[in-house]
Amino acid sequence: MKITLLAGGVGGARFTRGLLHLLAERYPDGEGGTTAEVTVVANTGDDMWLHGVRVCPDLDTVMYTLGGAIHEGQGWGRQDESSRVSADLAAYDLGWEWFTLGDLDLATHLARTELLRAGRTLTEATAHLCRRWQPGVTLLPMSDQPVETHVVVGDGTDDDPERLIHFEEWWVRHRAGIPARRFEQVGLDAASATPEVLEAIMTADLVLLPPSNPVVSVGTILAVPRVREALHATPAPVVGISPIVGGAAVRGMADACLQTIGVETSAAAVGLHYGAREDLEDDDLARGAGQGSGEGAPLGILDGWLVDSGDVDAVAALESAGIRARAVPLLMTDDAATAEIAAAALGLVGMG
Repeated sequence: MKITLLAGGVGGARFTRGLLHLLAERYPDGEGGTTAEVTVVANTGDDMWLHGVRVCPDLDTVMYTLGGAIHEGQGWGRQDESSRVSADLAAYDLGWEWFTLGDLDLATHLARTELLRAGRTLTEATAHLCRRWQPGVTLLPMSDQPVETHVVVGDGTDDDPERLIHFEEWWVRHRAGIPARRFEQVGLDAASATPEVLEAIMTADLVLLPPSNPVVSVGTILAVPRVREALHATPAPVVGISPIVGGAAVRGMADACLQTIGVETSAAAVGLHYGAREDLEDDDLARGAGQGSGEGAPLGILDGWLVDSGDVDAVAALESAGIRARAVPLLMTDDAATAEIAAAALGLVGMG
């Protein structure tokens, strides 16, 4: 069994942990793990330079969560963390008070930066870091080229000119409270999916979209050239899990992101936004290969979509659009509950 996931940070990490819990029961390796091969393709649009080091929030959240080092209360960062370095930098009037790096976390960023400056790719640097934490998956960045999500804010008037700020500033500092005009992936034109990412999608038995932000997490991965086309072409079924429960985002401020791109905050609307995967002729697929550069119509990617039990009314609309759907409890309260969600995702396409 080979499973590939396209994931953001907290939601993607916790879902993957529950999936591994399920796979350890179904495909045990005799040592508490699983013989199944799991690959996580992580969003790197949140990445940035801070204090001279390369920070990759979603990669680290997945690595720490699966490696047993995550701060469970926060869902991000290291457990038993301290912030002496950030506090001392603040005494020099440096850094951002709204985004601090923990001392233990800083070691990870320093290690990554040293590897990158020595000529390693981000894929190679991530593999090096994972050798310490042993997350039980192959963790891949969506691209080796830097792609950073920025937010265009301001109404364009003299009093409030249009300007570009990093997504993390909009998300963490402003709590998505400033109206976003649009999102821009800076560096996307020069980026491409790595061979490892494309192989993980094309050789999988199943591709899963965990309940991550559909706009700035999964959506950013889909924007990387060749990713959407690979999802459309893979022989594996593609199943997503709704991050929207009862018309609200389970975590974070995904509703603000959806509003910016004109998509309703509902389980049905997000599933339809991803679109149904349909068979296309080769020339149609070639025309769609420009997706991400503005050419062609977006290629649908979903075979199945899980919604929460409270959103059962969404099933009919999704089914009529060609997306197999089922309503089940989707709150990831613990690993056991999350494993049941993963089992439902497999069962939706006959792999249960």
